[in-house]
Amino acid sequence: MAAKKAAEGFSKGLIQEVQKWGAMKQTGVSLRYMMEFGSRPTDRNLLISAQFLHKELPIRIARRAIELETLPYGLSHKPAVLKVRDWYLDSFRDLRSFPVIKDKNDELEFTQMIKMIKVRHNNVVPMMALGVQQLKKGLDPKIDYEDLDEIHQFLDRFYMSRIGIRMLIGQHVALHDPNPPRDCVGYIHTKMSPVEVARCGSEDARSICLREYGSAPDVNIYGDPNFNFPYVPTHLHLMVFELVKNSLRAAQERFIESDRVAPPIRIIVADGLEDVTIKVSDEGGGLRRSGLPKIFTYLYSTAKNPLDEQSDIDLETATTMAGYGYGLPISRLYARYFGGDLQIISMEGYGTDAYLHLSRLGDSQEPLP
Repeated sequence: MAAKKAAEGFSKGLIQEVQKWGAMKQTGVSLRYMMEFGSRPTDRNLLISAQFLHKELPIRIARRAIELETLPYGLSHKPAVLKVRDWYLDSFRDLRSFPVIKDKNDELEFTQMIKMIKVRHNNVVPMMALGVQQLKKGLDPKIDYEDLDEIHQFLDRFYMSRIGIRMLIGQHVALHDPNPPRDCVGYIHTKMSPVEVARCGSEDARSICLREYGSAPDVNIYGDPNFNFPYVPTHLHLMVFELVKNSLRAAQERFIESDRVAPPIRIIVADGLEDVTIKVSDEGGGLRRSGLPKIFTYLYSTAKNPLDEQSDIDLETATTMAGYGYGLPISRLYARYFGGDLQIISMEGYGTDAYLHLSRLGDSQEPLP
């Protein structure tokens, strides 16, 4: 068994330690708490933050390492998944072998170490995608993807946990910036303009569409550019980028043979008391109703799988227009991480509306899978 063989590189003591820590209770943090705590990044607060992470990160990482060992359909034995599991075990070992954090020097050393852990895990998403594609290629095509529910649920938990781990590390590291950008508390922008972030995200998506097709539909944004609220701009950028990229591809492919110009993508930003909602609308032909339940699964994409065309895909530079089928499910996790959601409504033969709800209140606890 490949998984067992690979695990021999790690001592029995380490594996037992992982089991012990994986059984401990996780502690969630809210956006509001991160913002209030981080607004005073004194040496004492940074020390408290580091001590919290020194205990919390091994629990979260151990839980994922245990799950990576016990995946169904032989997914645990795929080379790409074994590599991810090794990254998690290495990071767990680094955290557990770090001594008690007592003073500022310890805290600075710890911060450097968790920075390295974050870099180590940079390619977890494409690497897991590679493992899932390796599994998918070997599956009986007669198996309905709905039967792979366990894998979808695992990946939801796995990626949600990853978002949390990266947010906690990134927030702690960013609080060390001696000259933080105005109105920023670590990763959180206290006066983020959703219209502005939507504009940047959609411009990035258009540039990929232009590169892939040679042209791209326009994107029109409606909403008050002066409206702002506290949120994490990198999270919103990723979500808008994915939604607009999908819409651009659908519209471009629908009108590519036509002499009509592809109609613009419309983004509407609405400011409610409880939620900020961003609607992305396209006239890309929509999706079949029978296909809608599959769009949030990790084994479904309406685009050609890039791995079929280049099996030795370079994971460092893999930003294709579509293909892994991860954009929507991961965007929904980012929305849910701070108490929001993502819904897709489609009219087959016309187009699709994506509703991205972001909680304005910022006091919902992190989901802890």
